Amino acid sequence: METSLYEIDFHQWTIEQSQLLALGKLDDLDLGNLMEEIESLGKQQRAELENRLAILLGHLLKWELQPELRGKSWRLTIKEQRLRIQKLIRKNPSLKSYLSEAIADGFELGLVLVQRETPLESKDLPQECIYSVEQIFDDRFPIDMEV
Repeated sequence: METSLYEIDFHQWTIEQSQLLALGKLDDLDLGNLMEEIESLGKQQRAELENRLAILLGHLLKWELQPELRGKSWRLTIKEQRLRIQKLIRKNPSLKSYLSEAIADGFELGLVLVQRETPLESKDLPQECIYSVEQIFDDRFPIDMEV
């Protein structure tokens, strides 16, 4: 079985595929691998949204459940993740249609973050997201968080 450029040198393969596209040589494209890579790029955007939501939601929970530990670091993490999520959605508007699912998946991961970084246990935490989409992205929420 012959080893393809895709398997030997992915970087070179991407350059070659780009050149073939630019030259309109569609019959010479590695369509199977090209399709797989394009699909993978879309999945990466969804995964990034979920991961950023996990960090944001985990910190919102920590802010709410551990008021005595609130500080600049948590506040700025919340602010940063909101900005990064908004930028990601601005650059990929179709992610909006996936937002509800991403919030649910991100919340699950956020619960893990809270359990890892605090003494709180699963039984102490809500099992479903307690924040509305508006609250998640509102710079003035929570009210006691000075931005």
